[in-house]
Amino acid sequence: MEPFNPVQLQGTQQWIKFLLAFFALGVAYTVGRAGSRLAHWVARLTPDRRDDAFWRVVGWVWWAVVLFALVSFGHFLFEIKVEPLYTWGLLLARWMGSRGLAVLLILAATYFAYRLVEVLVRRIKIPQKPEFEREQVRIQTLMAVIESTLKGGVISVGVLLALANMGLNIGALIAGAGIAGLAISFAAQNLVRDVINGFFILLEDQYGVGDVIKVGDIAGGVERMNLRLSVLRDLEGKLHFVPHGQISTVTVLSHVWARAVVDVGVAYGADVDRAIAVIEDEAQKFYDDPEWREKFTDERPQVLGVNELGDSAVVIRVMFTVQAKQQWGVGREFKRRIKNRLDAEGIEIPFPQRTVWLRQDQEPQA
Repeated sequence: MEPFNPVQLQGTQQWIKFLLAFFALGVAYTVGRAGSRLAHWVARLTPDRRDDAFWRVVGWVWWAVVLFALVSFGHFLFEIKVEPLYTWGLLLARWMGSRGLAVLLILAATYFAYRLVEVLVRRIKIPQKPEFEREQVRIQTLMAVIESTLKGGVISVGVLLALANMGLNIGALIAGAGIAGLAISFAAQNLVRDVINGFFILLEDQYGVGDVIKVGDIAGGVERMNLRLSVLRDLEGKLHFVPHGQISTVTVLSHVWARAVVDVGVAYGADVDRAIAVIEDEAQKFYDDPEWREKFTDERPQVLGVNELGDSAVVIRVMFTVQAKQQWGVGREFKRRIKNRLDAEGIEIPFPQRTVWLRQDQEPQA
């Protein structure tokens, strides 16, 4: 088979030239847009917003290079012999005929495969239920990890195939990358530890996206997680990035079910047995309330009795077994109800009091 001679394009009919010109215009637009979006993506990764102007300039420079290449190809195709545009267009056509077209097809296939991963993963329907379910959390987390892993694999394969078609020895490149990766792994032991710990967190289903967890002094809902870190948002809206390698102990506050523990204080002068009976009755009414019934499990509330003899109150403890992530709302509502009920029953809820004794020393007799 004879090698491709780009000069043959000049001998084609005029309509074929215009067709090739429109094809080149589409390729140029796609390549320019991809490079511009890549520059925009890199700009978002930089912490300093002052770098955004630089990356915008990079995007415009890339568009200028692509436009210049398109104009050069047009000069060659329509035999407009203006140097150096005509010569550069000839070199571009020669490269496109030998390797460039295959590279562009590989990159286009990589792009479509990348988008296909997003479409296929997002088409997996997760049953959305009003109550929090553990299996739903696990599926969401695994889907996010699978999507990022597949995208990384598609990009890696596409780049290697493109480099191979450009004439590079990818065998030596892979071997060099392996050696470099081994060297980097010694310098990035924390990163390796984060990834390994994250793998076991997912494998053992310790927690997932949507769970409420506590790691050290940080507590919040898991908004996002991958193999390296978990992203938590606390009650004040603060976002915490926790590398998995730093997690030695994690407390999950939303695993299948939870408990709302409410301590109710009554005065020492109150009838404790009557107070316990009133609290028990109010807890049962709360449990049977149709508006709140779905937030509880089948286990009925428990009044444990006197839990503490405090400085100014007799503390009676009540426990509600509730659905995951419902313990805070249930606890607040019961405190409101029991306050109103105790007021209605004439049972005092005490506040800290202090008795001060004033001592007077007698004056010495003469």
